[in-house]
Amino acid sequence: MPKPNVMIFMVDQFRGDCLGIDGHPDVKTPFLDTLALRGARFTRAYSATPTCIAARAGLLTGLRPCHHGRVGYQDGVPWTYEHTMPQAFTDAGYQTKCVGKMHVHPLRSRQGFQDVELHDGFLHYYRSPMIPYYESQMIADDYLYEMQGRGHKDITDTGIECNGSVARPWPYEEETHPTRWVADRTIDFLRRRDRDHPFFLMASFVRPHPPFDAPECFFDMYRGKNLRNPPVGDWAEKIGSRVQSSPYGIADPDLNTEAQIGYYACITQIDHQIGRIMERLLLEGVLNNTYILFISDHGELLGDHNLYRKSLPYEGSARVPFLLSGPGIAPGTVSDSVVELMDVMPTLLDACGIDIPDTVDGRSVLPLLRGETGWRETIHGEHCYETGSAHFIVTSRDKFIWYSHTGKEQYFDLVSDPQELNNRIGDESCQERIEHLRRALIEDLKGREEGHTDGEKLIASRPCTAILRSVFPDIKPRAY
Repeated sequence: MPKPNVMIFMVDQFRGDCLGIDGHPDVKTPFLDTLALRGARFTRAYSATPTCIAARAGLLTGLRPCHHGRVGYQDGVPWTYEHTMPQAFTDAGYQTKCVGKMHVHPLRSRQGFQDVELHDGFLHYYRSPMIPYYESQMIADDYLYEMQGRGHKDITDTGIECNGSVARPWPYEEETHPTRWVADRTIDFLRRRDRDHPFFLMASFVRPHPPFDAPECFFDMYRGKNLRNPPVGDWAEKIGSRVQSSPYGIADPDLNTEAQIGYYACITQIDHQIGRIMERLLLEGVLNNTYILFISDHGELLGDHNLYRKSLPYEGSARVPFLLSGPGIAPGTVSDSVVELMDVMPTLLDACGIDIPDTVDGRSVLPLLRGETGWRETIHGEHCYETGSAHFIVTSRDKFIWYSHTGKEQYFDLVSDPQELNNRIGDESCQERIEHLRRALIEDLKGREEGHTDGEKLIASRPCTAILRSVFPDIKPRAY
């Protein structure tokens, strides 16, 4: 039997509930639903640090945030990890490639991939006039460089930007859209690959991260629909914003609906392009001997609780899709055990019979799928970001949140209240459970450089930084 191949579909800012098979009433994802039915779907998958760079560090290294050192968003910090997932596959004789988003530093760092065809979206840091010429996005980014040569404008010249909620259809040829480009280049790799070696291939899409700009045919699928309103908890601040890139809710309800339409349109475009790639795997005769993973770095709040974007510990931001199919995985398996991005590396190495480095914190989910016991109860998540800096403990049934700047706490029963509408932190019937989760967070924070606990209680108002000094002692951290 030849060694199995690995195909990772990585997306950016894709909510965990935005799958038809997850029960979403509006989003159409026929190809992803099919993928889920071919294998396992994890309904309690999370991003421990729900922002692009930190989440990808966990995915590529198998490390917890406290060990990979990225607990917030900060560009320009070198990626110098001892072990990475693509390097492990390269060392094992796989032909390895990434097409699309990496979001590492330097931009052209391969992190163990033999080849990278890069498109990172729109990154402000790498468009600064202070960045060296070769590191400028317009030079280092393969998609942007190619499109300039074809006479196309920049991706934000449509009038919308990379963190905003304004949506409009892509005005150029569909084949020039970044989502289509990633799929085309992925399919081209499958044509050109060395068939004497197994492949480890990651198709990394920037969408549905803004700009919400799918081709018009995908917008048309959602026009005129009675879309579900975003959930707004009894604890949410009743605010709206006229600032189009604000993390707070949109004051104009029509624009909020347009954001939903644009976001869902981007998802369905991705779904169709994944369908193209799956068809190529079938035609190449490798579909049944390929482990296929669909995963996102984090979600998008999309108006939930009057909030947009990511970073916060709520389900729309922190919960992600996690679909896995391949040899030996029973079709239609559904698991509500808590899994995280750090589990991807050990899972895929385990599936392919490759040794898992001792540095890895994550765990292979394959024993879990075989019914073995002893899986973790909790995941500790965090994000350092001004007054929104927070830590959370999530389980398969509930979530405890602590805001480290203010000391505010929240508790949600995710079984009876999956949309986090009711903060039960003051509910007497929940106090024993809340104290159990609070104690779990205290244990996880013991010895951390921020001083968020003395081992007995949580201590608010301590400063935090986007990267940990214990991991990056020579880098000036972004402080909050």
